[in-house]
Amino acid sequence: MVLKRYQRAKTGFQLLKSFDANKYLKKVGLGKEDYHFWKQVGKALLCTYTLFGVAWVYNETSPLGWWTLKPRPKEERELAHLYERIQFPYPGDTEAMEDFLKKGGMIGSVIGPKGTIESDKDVNNYQKELQDKKFEQEVQKMWLRMRNEVIQELQEQGYDVE
Repeated sequence: MVLKRYQRAKTGFQLLKSFDANKYLKKVGLGKEDYHFWKQVGKALLCTYTLFGVAWVYNETSPLGWWTLKPRPKEERELAHLYERIQFPYPGDTEAMEDFLKKGGMIGSVIGPKGTIESDKDVNNYQKELQDKKFEQEVQKMWLRMRNEVIQELQEQGYDVE
């Protein structure tokens, strides 16, 4: 009868040699026969992320300017004139500077007589002024509409109204 002895514990390089990684990777779905599947998945992800990246870059730096992938809200469209690019005149060119001041100068600042920018008004005041102007226009329209209705009713009743 042959005596069975306990095997010596493998350590270091012997342990690494006996370790079969493919056996464990196969159980998880990463074996050699799954290589084609993961290659296709990788290609699909690469293409998808490339398309998303191109769309994102195009949206941020659209050469068309007026056509981006994100819709602009109504408030932004109404206040778009505030964000127009202003062509500033060269400081030494007095004629161009005078034309610039006649056109209204820079929105949101007051240019003093010496050409320095005095920013005593902030952006919120200008937005409030724009809203007030819009409100005044609406009030004026409403008043004219009501006045015309009253005049029409009085004329229908036979009164002479100018």
